[in-house]
Amino acid sequence: MTDSAKQPDAKEGRLAWLNDIPDDQWSVYQTVIAEARARSLPFALGGAFALATYTGHWRNTKDLDLFILPESRDDFVDTLTHSGLSDYYDQLEYDRSWIYRAHREEIIVDVIWSMANHHASVDDAWLTCGPELNVRGEHIRVLPVEEVIWNKLYILHHDRCDWPDVLNLVSAAGPTLDWNYLLGRVAEDIALLRGLLSVFIWLSPIHAAALPAWLWQRLQLPAPAAEGMSETDHHRADLLDTRPWFTSMLADQA
Repeated sequence: MTDSAKQPDAKEGRLAWLNDIPDDQWSVYQTVIAEARARSLPFALGGAFALATYTGHWRNTKDLDLFILPESRDDFVDTLTHSGLSDYYDQLEYDRSWIYRAHREEIIVDVIWSMANHHASVDDAWLTCGPELNVRGEHIRVLPVEEVIWNKLYILHHDRCDWPDVLNLVSAAGPTLDWNYLLGRVAEDIALLRGLLSVFIWLSPIHAAALPAWLWQRLQLPAPAAEGMSETDHHRADLLDTRPWFTSMLADQA
C-alpha cells in the first residue's frame, strides 16, 4: 500500500467540508473519540468522513463510523455507554455480529470490526496505513482508500448500494491508489472489481484513462478511449441519476 499517512491535500478547498460538520454532532463524536483515546483503543474513521477525505465532498449522514479491531469490541461498547450513548437495537433491530450501533437522540456512532458479509475482519492495516485528518484539533486516522473500496465493493444490497461511492473514490483517488495492493485484497473476487471498473470506463473515460495502463490488461478490460469526451459532459452520469452524485458534477456546483 502506498504511504498515505499524511494530512490530506488542502489545496483548492479540499478540506473545506470540515466546516460543514454540525457542532452538535461533532460534540458527541468528540466525546466518544476522547474516551476511546483515554482507554488506548485503536480505531480509524470510515463512512462519510473517509469518503469526504478522499473526494472533498461531505455527506451529512448524522453518524460516525469507527472501524476497530475485533478484540476491541467489548471495550468499545463500554466506551460508548460511558460516553452517554445507548444501543440502537431497541429503536431498530440490526445484525450485531459485525457492528455495534449506539445513539444519542438522532446522532449515531457505529463501531465496526468486520465486513457485513463476514468476508474479512478489520486488521491493523485498516487502522494504521491511512491518512491522518485534523478535525478541529483532533488528529484522527482515516481508513486507507484501498480498504474503503474493498469493503464497499460488497455492499450491493436490495435496499443499499455503495457502488456510487466506489465510483467517486476511483474518480478522485484512482491515479494514486495502490492497485496491486487492492487486487491482492480482492483476490478471488477480482470479477467484482472488474465489473465496477467496466462501469467506470463507460461512466467517465477521461478519469479511467488516468489509471495505470497495465490495470486494464490485468483485468482483461479494453483500455479506455477518452478522445472526444468532455470533463463537463455528465450525460452518462445523468443516465444513472439526474441528481448530482458524481465527483465531476459536484465540482462544477462548487
